[in-house]
Amino acid sequence: MSTTHIHNGSVPERWLVIDASDRVLGRMASDIAMKLMGKDQPTFTPNSKTGAFVIVVNAEKVRTTGKKSEQKTYAHYTGYPSGRKEVDYRDLQGRRPEEIIRLAVRRMLPKTILGRQMYARLKVYAGPSHPHSAQQPVSVNA
Repeated sequence: MSTTHIHNGSVPERWLVIDASDRVLGRMASDIAMKLMGKDQPTFTPNSKTGAFVIVVNAEKVRTTGKKSEQKTYAHYTGYPSGRKEVDYRDLQGRRPEEIIRLAVRRMLPKTILGRQMYARLKVYAGPSHPHSAQQPVSVNA
């Protein structure tokens, strides 16, 4: 039995729309990461971009479980001495709600060049509208 290897150009592009309204952040992020990697398709090949383009709308309505909305912080380093900065979940949700979903998905993707290419296929919008209607995206519940 021979193994078939799928190449980047041989898989048609898929565009999916996911509504983040009242979805749990971590569970939704893992679903999105699987779709970006292409693991939801029988044509999955680990060394090729076989995943879909994913559009996430209503990022401002995503929810968390437990006390994460009060206790969770996001840290980054500015590059200067003593340059570690922390932002609370509530502050980030108020200023840039789409960044919360981007960070959750990015940390679930491979830390390679291919992982960065998969991450570039993620489009997140705070409101219900998006500018990708020309690609005829398919709405996905899960």
